[in-house]
Amino acid sequence: MDNLLEINNVVKRYGDYTALNNVSMHIPKGSVFGLLGPNGAGKTSLIRIINQITMPDSGSVILDGEALAPHHVEHIGYLPEERGLYKSMKVGEQALYLAQLKGLSKSEAKKRLKYWFDKFDIGAWWGKKIEELSKGMAQKVQFIVTILHNPKLLIFDEPFSGFDPINAQLIAQEILKLRDKGATIIFSTHRMESVEEMCDYIALINKSNKVLDGKLVDIKKQFRTNTFQVGINTNSSVELEGILREKFTVSPADFATVNEGVKLNVKLQEGDSPNDLLSFLMNKGEVHHFVELIPSANDIFIEAVNKNS
Repeated sequence: MDNLLEINNVVKRYGDYTALNNVSMHIPKGSVFGLLGPNGAGKTSLIRIINQITMPDSGSVILDGEALAPHHVEHIGYLPEERGLYKSMKVGEQALYLAQLKGLSKSEAKKRLKYWFDKFDIGAWWGKKIEELSKGMAQKVQFIVTILHNPKLLIFDEPFSGFDPINAQLIAQEILKLRDKGATIIFSTHRMESVEEMCDYIALINKSNKVLDGKLVDIKKQFRTNTFQVGINTNSSVELEGILREKFTVSPADFATVNEGVKLNVKLQEGDSPNDLLSFLMNKGEVHHFVELIPSANDIFIEAVNKNS
């Protein structure tokens, strides 16, 4: 897949502090790319470089085959974690002003704003001041302004902050629709459930260094432990557990099921087949639960950060 954005060996220092240490990553076109890391890891420094708010001390950033340059601002939409709307300005006036800064004519901006204000059912807010809106309402306005000029690259930093679950889901659906229409999205968040739902690729930065990146599904495979949740009804639970412990690493499991019986986590050894384990269990009783424990994005985040620390 072609890359829209390439970050090559980027270094950023502030005095004696290194914020980014030789960081490289490639963001494929038409994907949602999760930029993850603890507070202070270097994510914001990288986002600021992509937006040309600051410049790298060394390394390069390539946008759609060209070295990043000032004119690329029209191809990027950025929703910062700290929102930047002018509180005393009216919603409509501000949205028009910001849209024109991104290269839209006033008439085109009005047309696009009407579409989005109608879509989000917020037409009545046009004449209100930002300070009259709740945080979630202001978030909707800033989201619209961010995407209005149909940029190639969208950068969302904690986009669901301030939203209730219904509106967070609404914005998540719109982000995925933008991806499906061809936009490339960098998505920075601490909400790992959102990473699971939305990201095609992820990169994790910790202490200024990139510690992993790639397709989320491939990274999950790297972190899998060959552990299976097992639920089985048997007349000889003690005997079954004893036999399993002779060959596998076994621990108690806790999962929801309508069945009673033995609940275990069984970790296979190198070369063991899940089919062999399942066949053995089926000869010992009624298997009602057999599921591989796939590491979540949250599990991977914690394990990778702890290893790197």
